[in-house]
Amino acid sequence: MTQPGHDDRPYDSTDPQRPGAVPPPPGPLQGGYPGASPQGASPQGAPGQGWPAGGYQPGGPQGSGAGGAGGEERTMMLIAHLSAPVSFLVSGAWLPFLGPLLVWLFYKDRSPAVRTAAAGAFNFNIMMTIASVVTWISVIITLGIGLIWAIPIWIVLFVVQVWMHIKGAMKASNGEVYTYPWQIRILS
Repeated sequence: MTQPGHDDRPYDSTDPQRPGAVPPPPGPLQGGYPGASPQGASPQGAPGQGWPAGGYQPGGPQGSGAGGAGGEERTMMLIAHLSAPVSFLVSGAWLPFLGPLLVWLFYKDRSPAVRTAAAGAFNFNIMMTIASVVTWISVIITLGIGLIWAIPIWIVLFVVQVWMHIKGAMKASNGEVYTYPWQIRILS
């Protein structure tokens, strides 16, 4: 028989049913950024290190602003998008994918946002380069007669490329990742 007020359970200072119970200390993310939980995980997956489950998220504790990428990430995403038109002009329209490829090679392991932006720009420009090469082949096969309709095609391809890269750069300036249309998924 137990005495009144006596409990045979082992003592637990965090048990809310015990008189004088002490609440548990706040976890590493309580009071942190929205959506944080004390059961977070570090980038390597170790629990309780102050990172959201699933690792790094753009706009998280080290990002700048809600839902956006950090300063260096934004800059590299902008370079990934705008290096394609620069490569286009420097190479005489033959290597517009070179700039995004270089950004992807140097930043693929540093930032998922930059990796996605550079891969999208590269994949899109591969598709545009293939369309341009096919147009060149048709001009050669028709012994130059196809030049009549090839020139408007090249102009349209150039305008589409510039427009898509401007849209990508605008999204990157807000810290967002732009998804290009008409991609051949080579890089990811």
